[in-house]
Amino acid sequence: DLWRACQTKDEPIRDWVKLAVTRSRLSGDPAVFWLDENRAHDANLITKVTDYLKDHATTGLDIQILTPEAATKLSVDRIREGKNTISVTGNVLRDYLTDLFPILELGTSAKMLSIVPLIAGGGLFETGAGGSAPKHVQQLVKEDYLRWDSLGEFLALASSFEHLAQTTGNARAQVLADTLDRATGTFLDNDRSPGRRLGTIDNRGSHFYLGLYWAQELAAQSDDAELASQFGALAQTLADNEDTIVSELLAVQGNAADLGGYFQPDPAKAAAIMRPSATLNAAVDSL
Repeated sequence: DLWRACQTKDEPIRDWVKLAVTRSRLSGDPAVFWLDENRAHDANLITKVTDYLKDHATTGLDIQILTPEAATKLSVDRIREGKNTISVTGNVLRDYLTDLFPILELGTSAKMLSIVPLIAGGGLFETGAGGSAPKHVQQLVKEDYLRWDSLGEFLALASSFEHLAQTTGNARAQVLADTLDRATGTFLDNDRSPGRRLGTIDNRGSHFYLGLYWAQELAAQSDDAELASQFGALAQTLADNEDTIVSELLAVQGNAADLGGYFQPDPAKAAAIMRPSATLNAAVDSL
C-alpha cells in the first residue's frame, strides 16, 4: 500500500481562510469548509479557521463549516437548483472534486478549468486530460489523429492573461484575456472540439479555429489599436483560406505518424506532425 502524510502549516491555513473569504465576497456565493470535528486533524483546523475568520470582514457572507458528507449534500442540492457553492478543501480533496463534478456534469474533465492561487501571488491554471493521455498518443502514432481536447487549456490561458492583468496592471494582457474568452465562446457555439473519429477535425483543427476566432476578436476590438492592426490581416487570411486549411489538416489522417520517440519525441518530427497545413503555417509565420 502507498501511504502519504501531509504537514499542514499555519501560514497556508491563514492564506486558505483569506482566499475563501475573498472568493465568497467576489462571487456572492456561500463558502463551505469541508471539515469533520470528529477527525483530530480537522478538529485542529476548525479551531484555526474559526479564529482566523475573525480577521476578515465576513458580514453578509455565508461561510459554513460542514462535514464532507453534509457539504456534499448541500453542494449537490444547490447544483440541482443551478446555484454555485464554493468548496473550501485541502488540495487532495480539491483534485478529486475538480474531476468528479465536471465528469458528472460534462462527461469529461477536459472542459473544466481549475485555478489554484498561490501564497506569493501567483496561480496554477489547470485542466484535465479528458481521458487517458497514453491512448491519445497511441492513436496519433497509429493513424495521425490527435483527439486531445484543448478547451480547458484555452480557458486556462485566458485566466492566466486575466491574472497577469489584475496583478500587474497590464492593459494589453486584459485585452488578450477578453478576446480569447469571446473566441472560446464562438468555439463552443460552433462545436470545434475534436470529433474523435477519422474524417473530422482533431486537436490541430481545434487550434486552427481557436486561432481564427481569436484573431477576429483581436481585429474587431477597439481597446488596443496596435493589436487590432497586427491581427486584422491574419484574421482575413485565415477566414479566406478556411476550407483549404481544414482540407490540409484532414488529408494527413489515416497514416502512421513518426514522432521520433514516445517519451522524448524528436522536436522536428513532432513539429511536422502537429503543423501539417502549409497554408496555416505560412499565415501564422507571417505575423
